[in-house]
Amino acid sequence: MFEARHIMDAPADRSADNGPPGGGDGWFTSDKQPDPAPQQQQLPEPQQPSASASPIQAGPAEARSTVLRFAASSVDSLLPARRATPVGDASPDAVLVRRTMAEVAPVADKVTSYFYALLFVRHPDLRSLFPPAMDAQRDRLLKALLTAAEHMDNRAVLVAYLQNLGRGHRKYGTRAEHYPAVGECLIGALSQYAGAVWNAETEAAWVRTYTTMSQIMIDAAAGDELRAPPWWYAEVVTHDLRTPDVAVLTVRPHQPYPFLAGQYASLETPWWPRIWRHYSFASAPRSDGLLAFHVKAVPAGWVSSALVHRARPGDVIRLGPPAGSMTVDHSRNSGLLCLGGGTGIAPIKALVEDVAEHGTRRPVEVFYGARSDHDLYDIDTMLRLQRSHPWLEVRPVVDRPGLLQLPHAIRTFGPWAGHDAYVSGPPGMIRSGVDALRGVGMPPERIRHDSVEELVAAGS
Repeated sequence: MFEARHIMDAPADRSADNGPPGGGDGWFTSDKQPDPAPQQQQLPEPQQPSASASPIQAGPAEARSTVLRFAASSVDSLLPARRATPVGDASPDAVLVRRTMAEVAPVADKVTSYFYALLFVRHPDLRSLFPPAMDAQRDRLLKALLTAAEHMDNRAVLVAYLQNLGRGHRKYGTRAEHYPAVGECLIGALSQYAGAVWNAETEAAWVRTYTTMSQIMIDAAAGDELRAPPWWYAEVVTHDLRTPDVAVLTVRPHQPYPFLAGQYASLETPWWPRIWRHYSFASAPRSDGLLAFHVKAVPAGWVSSALVHRARPGDVIRLGPPAGSMTVDHSRNSGLLCLGGGTGIAPIKALVEDVAEHGTRRPVEVFYGARSDHDLYDIDTMLRLQRSHPWLEVRPVVDRPGLLQLPHAIRTFGPWAGHDAYVSGPPGMIRSGVDALRGVGMPPERIRHDSVEELVAAGS
């Protein structure tokens, strides 16, 4: 067995530790765990837009290419310096967009329901691109728009973010001609509920903003189409049930699947078409092309429960393109400080393998957190890696009263001046980990995590 040095507080939120980002990656699907219970959702009957509202319709191509989606998943992981533009430095369009979002925030549920009702009534052919249940979908729309509005003046962040979204959006069957319809209905919904601040100038600001953003996504998708398929089929090779609700799956893609250690992919099962969930790769790229994922079944989790309890060798799933920036810069010689909670240990394991394969002897410290010894389901693997690599230190830690907690542990086992930090796990664990690292003076640009909605909204 192992010697558990219980020093780190375990993840506060276990509902989202199956994959890296807690949020999803688009308006056309929800990748957030847990899944909603399947049910038919009644959407409000859309009214005719007021005369003052003129949704994006015919016109120049660039004016009709309105943005299709934003997701509050990994804006702040694209660049280390990730702060919103100060209000005083905001562009005129940003001021108008943010004013609109502030106006509709109190009626967010009505805005999002109206938007989807408008979209499905006017463009019923698009309904097939969305998941059957729309609860999570409606809830995420306004959060996504708020995130985009907050970061819209930070072009370096948004361009990289939108390019990634545009490439990933291909797996839903989204085409360039779909963008105008969504933009038209989005502006129709905003104008309906932001009447107190909505005017021709505000509408023009929204058209310009979404025209620019959607074109970035369209161009990225077009470029990606020349290099990669929109999705990959992969066969389940092994299914190892480690605990009653955690499984380790190994899959074999039907085509070569390039990725980097520390990244993640969205998965779709044959049991729930059009519903995708994010999961981190649990190993570095392998010569045999196999991919590994750690999956924790969560309450009402359609995809996670299917992968843990229904998937068997021989089943075929679909993979979206790899994404995420929690990767190792091998041009540096700095050490790695890795915090992994629950199934968040999966990308940490991949990073350790990546360092080993590059042949460097960079010091790597891993804090592996869980709520109980039983939840340290992959500790034997991590300790085997430690025995094979003298530069690796693995510290299994369990949340128990009276034990040293994360902030004190980081100070106790530091200093970390020569390290880059990697944080993976559920939202609570990521928040506490980032706060603790900043508390000991680690610069934000040396802290890597593929963020969740709560962190993006907070500007973390």
